[in-house]
Amino acid sequence: MRIAIISDIHGNAHALSRCLDDLALRGGADVVVAAGDFCLDGPKPKRVLERLAEIGARCLRGNTDRMIGEGDFAHYDEEDVRAIGWVREQIGESWTRWLRDLPQHIAFGSDEDGLLVCHANPISDDEHVWPDADDALLERFFGDVPQRTIAFGHLHLPYVRVWRGRTLIDVASAGLPKDGDPLAHYVILTQRPGGWEIQPRRVAFDIDKVANQLKKSGIPDLDERLAMLRGHRYAKLGAAGAVIP
Repeated sequence: MRIAIISDIHGNAHALSRCLDDLALRGGADVVVAAGDFCLDGPKPKRVLERLAEIGARCLRGNTDRMIGEGDFAHYDEEDVRAIGWVREQIGESWTRWLRDLPQHIAFGSDEDGLLVCHANPISDDEHVWPDADDALLERFFGDVPQRTIAFGHLHLPYVRVWRGRTLIDVASAGLPKDGDPLAHYVILTQRPGGWEIQPRRVAFDIDKVANQLKKSGIPDLDERLAMLRGHRYAKLGAAGAVIP
């Protein structure tokens, strides 16, 4: 089985299309899994959802999808409320309900040779798994997972880490890179005897095009969205990409 995992598109339909074009050039996949955070922060949230539907992607819910789907603004700041409200207007009630009802995990096999896909980690949709996470955190997130291969996004920082016989794969972001590299990222996994072959993919997209789409979209807090797109780096990252405690 060959599975492409795309996560954290964040309303960037152009970058999603470039990743799908790249996947097609590499022979496609049996299944495309979209691992959440489809809409918030980008200019084309509805087009992202339509594109995923067109290709028959299997989708799971990320933290921002939950925020949009539930529409409970009590615990969010004013900027989040503006952003969520704008997305809900753009995608309409049917897509909003669809986001709310998505599953939190997708599994391919239930034994150790299987694959589990989630958004941030298997027990939470909003706790990051940094590449230097300690044993206690990893035990809490992954210790009870039967599958030895777990793929996730949420942290827009691609890496692969082997921990206690499990392979942890951060597929990062197909629409809003934040690791200092402006290229979109997704992963192709191919099931082999004894495990999964991992093929990370970096894909260029036209940042100026997306910036112009943002400017024309009416999205709230435009300057912050443009800075996030063009900055493509977490503040927590050092100059060489190392995590700063």
